[in-house]
Amino acid sequence: MWIVDSSVWIDYFNGVATPQTDILDAALGQRELGIGDLILCEVLQGFSRPQDFREAQRALALFPVFSMVGPEIALKSAQNYQALRRRGITVRKTMDCLIATFVLENGFALLHNDRDFEPFQAHLGLKVVETG
Repeated sequence: MWIVDSSVWIDYFNGVATPQTDILDAALGQRELGIGDLILCEVLQGFSRPQDFREAQRALALFPVFSMVGPEIALKSAQNYQALRRRGITVRKTMDCLIATFVLENGFALLHNDRDFEPFQAHLGLKVVETG
């Protein structure tokens, strides 16, 4: 299963063509895609018009939505953060650390367009959907 990050969904809903949105577009109806509750929140926060919010909510409801954070993921996320810090890498956003850890712990792959996930791939084994 691929988890699609908010960085891709936001571009997709805004009509921004990127390699990641092209992959998402091709994967719709062809691959098993999921989204996390944290990602759902990030995506829906960006809509200012209630009609757009409702349309996006309906579209995203077609995918399994996973509860991403519980005590185990919170603890493992803190450990991942510290492991990267020991390598001299500071994770800028707690949300990204939680998302990456959830994906790692569940053996999923992440479709993203956010450089903050790169250390998780390089040093902790995060599987990502390759764009090229």
